[in-house]
Amino acid sequence: MTDAATVSDLEAFYEALLFVAERPLALAELAEQASVPRAQAEGALAALEADLQDAGRGLRLQRLGDEYQLVTAPEVGERLAGYAAREVARVTPAALEALAIIAYRQPCTRAEVERVRGVDSDYVIRSLLHRRLVAEVGRRDTPGRPILYGTTFTFLERFGLTSLDELPALSSNAAGLVAATSQDGEAIRIPDAG
Repeated sequence: MTDAATVSDLEAFYEALLFVAERPLALAELAEQASVPRAQAEGALAALEADLQDAGRGLRLQRLGDEYQLVTAPEVGERLAGYAAREVARVTPAALEALAIIAYRQPCTRAEVERVRGVDSDYVIRSLLHRRLVAEVGRRDTPGRPILYGTTFTFLERFGLTSLDELPALSSNAAGLVAATSQDGEAIRIPDAG
């Protein structure tokens, strides 16, 4: 698209569509909804992201993989904390511990979380699923085909992150625990410990 008005119209369409969407939308779906090629949709989304960031507005465009959604800007998060606290119960320390393991090891199984924590984690993982902080993202290709868990857009939003690359680096002790290999010997990705 070369016409600036057309680019602006596409940005406005995506802003409205993502605002009313009840879930993150994939790039292919966004391109299809606007009847434009994927590259053009991606360009309009990049422009929308820059406009929202530069304008200092209360919303940001968040991307996870090839999915997009509108989220609250971190700058206004503190002012909205009272409202959000009423909406979501506090996460227990045990659930926060399990969530951190999943965030750094994802995708991982419940058994891998339990191996790092040293205790049964069925209840805390169910509570994280209920709060939509984690989701089932597949199954490991091993006997029993255990469920793999990963973090969600809700996780990124609650912790003020725009991508998993913004997770803080782990201390060397924590990195050692989290970087342990899974039962099938598969290495786990973690950010470099600073």
